[in-house]
Amino acid sequence: MTAEGVKTAEEKAAEARRGPAARAGQRHGPMMGAGLPAEKSQNFVPSAKRLLGLLRPERVQLYAVLALAVVSVGLTAVGPKVLGRATDYIFAGFVGSKLPAGATREQVVESLRAGGQGTLADLVAGLPHLVPGQGIDFGAVGRVLLLVLGIYVVASLLSWAQSHVLVGAVNRTIFALRRDVEDKLNRLPLPYFDGQPRGELLSRVTNDIDNVAQSLQQTLSQLLTSLLTVVAMVAMMIYISPLLAIIALVTIPVSMAVTATIGKRSQKHFIQQWKSTGELNAVVEESFTGHELVKVFGRQDEVRAAFRAKNDDLFEAGFGAQFISGIIMPTMMFIGNLNYVIIAVVGGLRVASGTMTLGDVQAFIQYSRQFTQPLTQVASMANLLQSGVASAERVFEVLDAPEQRPDPAAATALDNPRGRVAFEDVSFSYDPESPLIEHLDLVVEPGQTVAIVGPTGAGKTTLVNLIMRFYELDGGRITLDGVDITDLTRHTLRSEIGMVLQDTWLFGGTIRDNIAYGKPGAPEEEVLAAARATYVDRFVHSLPDGYDTVLDAEGGNISAGEKQLLTIARAFLSNPALLILDEATSSVDTRTELLVQQAMSALRQDRTSFVIAHRLSTIRDADVILVMRDGAIVEKGSHDQLLALDGAYAELYAAQFSGAAVDIDTGEAPAAELTPARA
Repeated sequence: MTAEGVKTAEEKAAEARRGPAARAGQRHGPMMGAGLPAEKSQNFVPSAKRLLGLLRPERVQLYAVLALAVVSVGLTAVGPKVLGRATDYIFAGFVGSKLPAGATREQVVESLRAGGQGTLADLVAGLPHLVPGQGIDFGAVGRVLLLVLGIYVVASLLSWAQSHVLVGAVNRTIFALRRDVEDKLNRLPLPYFDGQPRGELLSRVTNDIDNVAQSLQQTLSQLLTSLLTVVAMVAMMIYISPLLAIIALVTIPVSMAVTATIGKRSQKHFIQQWKSTGELNAVVEESFTGHELVKVFGRQDEVRAAFRAKNDDLFEAGFGAQFISGIIMPTMMFIGNLNYVIIAVVGGLRVASGTMTLGDVQAFIQYSRQFTQPLTQVASMANLLQSGVASAERVFEVLDAPEQRPDPAAATALDNPRGRVAFEDVSFSYDPESPLIEHLDLVVEPGQTVAIVGPTGAGKTTLVNLIMRFYELDGGRITLDGVDITDLTRHTLRSEIGMVLQDTWLFGGTIRDNIAYGKPGAPEEEVLAAARATYVDRFVHSLPDGYDTVLDAEGGNISAGEKQLLTIARAFLSNPALLILDEATSSVDTRTELLVQQAMSALRQDRTSFVIAHRLSTIRDADVILVMRDGAIVEKGSHDQLLALDGAYAELYAAQFSGAAVDIDTGEAPAAELTPARA
């Protein structure tokens, strides 16, 4: 931005491609607008269907899970009915011990009715195992209990097998989802990442996928078992007593209505919870990445304020989601307890009337509890399910993002590329409303070194990014050795280009591994030769483990200049046909820069090179110097030719070497009031 607050064309375009999150950060200070979602979330039902659709490759295992669950739940459902027989034996023995021995049950019933004890007569008539004068048959009770124990043991083993198979199916599904997301990220165009805060994107591919995995693992098995349990319990209740079954089934529509009402209200809170998580991660990632600058400029209070604001948003969304969905559980428990009381009263009356046995009432009460329990479990899982679907929506947004243009099916091959680059009527803009490069023509012959200079935002880096095909052109074409770069695969194109950026990138590994990244499988001799040619060898031997020194992901255990030397060695090792240097020596000291310049001169031999530089002393020996301003080439020639023109290049040169601060655009000294004065 200029002193008057007017932005250049590329600065406007760069802001446009960074998206609303970046502009929000400019309005409210750094890191205040990170991670704002760009699209509305999908509805719960289609997202849940799509999430379940991910399990389609595991359908054989899911069928096995279903079969195991059916048998396991079936055995569990039979258990209370069988156990009720033991209760009948005990109750019949207790009542029978009070009756006179030697008479049959029918005789006892007639005697009681004749004596006016009709209720007791009905009770005795309803006990099929009663023998007057005989106590509890403990042998029969023992046999029943052993049978019940066997039933429950087999049901438990089948349930364990079901869980084992399901966990494997879910984990393979999540493995495939992570793989698909990783593949998708590699197919996304660079503008997508320009508009996505790193912390927000990382949250989607880590936290959200983890949450989806947890939701599937915890809900699928319980949902399946719960639904089958409900069906089995209903069938057994109807078999025992249709009247009591009708009373129990009244809770189903009530429970469904309560769950649907509360779940609908909590869904939006779960969506906001995971959005807020991504926004908070974006703030943390930005503040930790730039913590040195935050401290240098004293912006700790602003970072803390940004963190508190996003943390408060996450707290409110999380509290709302958990509180509203948490209401489901106690509500369902209240409905279940009310149903239990009604069943106990009606069942007791039917036992007294002799229409049901005590064992059947006991079994029915167990069924009613087991019937309401899965409904309660389903309700309690609603918050977890809502949270998992909300996370799935965010992952699906990444999977549904528009991909970069695919490589041509019949791609052209490059044999022994020479490095001739031609821009033919090229037009490009980050924002259609703000043109940046228009109708640019340029030819670079093989072996030429082309330096690109100009003020910040002039389009220098954009020019080389177009060669790398990081962005697609709006018009015209770029050719490499006469072949349109869009007729090449991106791998073919970029394998012939070596690039050294001002911002260094190293990965966690040894120094040897970081250099060899430029040419996988390179022999040790070539790696060491590249290190010596770029003067990496000079500082490596001062490290404790030499080339086996392990760097952390940020390369924090070596200096910024040493990191840049490593990236230069990496490019040297790749031996490209086309070399791009974007301020490649900006972080090295003056003496090392002279040494690196000699190495770069050797590296540039017999290959086309594009050098972006702000220090004009480093590009005096370039074959051609391009002076760019607002996306256009305003001057072109050698160092001496451009100085003789006394134009834009001469102004840049004077600004660096005359010692006077001048405005590049106007050629005038800046206004005195623009220079801050110290008290």
